[in-house]
Amino acid sequence: MNRGSIDKTLIIIVIALIIIGLIAVYSSTSVLASVKAKYADRGGMIYLQKQLFTLVIGFFLMIIFIFLSPSRLKNIVFPLLIVSFVLLILVFSPLGVTAGGARRWLRLWPSVFQPSELVKLAMVFFLAWFLSRPSYQKQEIKDFLIPVGLMGLFHIIFLKQPDFGAVMTLGIITFAMLFIGGVSLKFLGVTSLLALPVIFYLAKEPYRWKRITSFLDPWADPQGSGFQLVQSLIALGSGGLTGQGLGEGKQKLAYLPEIHTDCIFAHIGEEMGFIGVCAVVVLFFVVCMRGFRIATKQYEPFYYLLASGITIMISIQALINFAVVAGLVPTKGLPL
Repeated sequence: MNRGSIDKTLIIIVIALIIIGLIAVYSSTSVLASVKAKYADRGGMIYLQKQLFTLVIGFFLMIIFIFLSPSRLKNIVFPLLIVSFVLLILVFSPLGVTAGGARRWLRLWPSVFQPSELVKLAMVFFLAWFLSRPSYQKQEIKDFLIPVGLMGLFHIIFLKQPDFGAVMTLGIITFAMLFIGGVSLKFLGVTSLLALPVIFYLAKEPYRWKRITSFLDPWADPQGSGFQLVQSLIALGSGGLTGQGLGEGKQKLAYLPEIHTDCIFAHIGEEMGFIGVCAVVVLFFVVCMRGFRIATKQYEPFYYLLASGITIMISIQALINFAVVAGLVPTKGLPL
């Protein structure tokens, strides 16, 4: 890659999102963190410190990837898959962290890490490599079943955690990349039809079914299954056009669950208003457009598929989060 061709607009947009994220994380957690006994000595800075720790790791990884040649990018495909698989298994070990009845995280001082996020990136790398091979045959059923089988293996582990949201997002990412890679629509259509009964069976789990029914009418059980969505809608509605002002939101006072992760978009709506949420949506939209613009400029299929896959991965998760917080789809935990 020519490092002189780095998309400066994309970098600026990402920096803007990082700044908004830091402000929102601190604003949504400082009060509660400062009164929790185990965090009191940090003065409400614990969650901001965790966010900064993650950003430092991300920054150094960005620098490393900028200087990786095409051949080296392809060489990390299988190590990335293996590492992500091992980390995903480790959540069931003593290193795993349980929260909300699910075991999806590993303790990574001073924060926690969700291996399913690395799995999604590993699948993007694998699909970019697999679909760009000279020997790849778009109309061959075996060349379709190999990536779908790998996806299915990860799905089984996700369901053991359980993490139905990771199942859905990995499925969307995989099928979107297969479509971009030119896989026969017949294969995609038949597989989708076969998957419908499985999805329906999984959705019938009592706690998942309750989420679906509460999404249709959250006010029917505002203190129970509909609590999170009701509080999210209150946060968005009370923000009005310009918001309550930074630090002035009330939903962060133990009303809105997971306010600094899954529901941070609602918090931004409460404190920064309609203007604030529109700004965030526009920034993510620009990231999506710039990502696909970068992809279309690539002459090598591997780079085209890799850029497209990463763009899809980011955009789909952001879109689902926006829709969940606004009550447009059933509640599902996907951090923004």
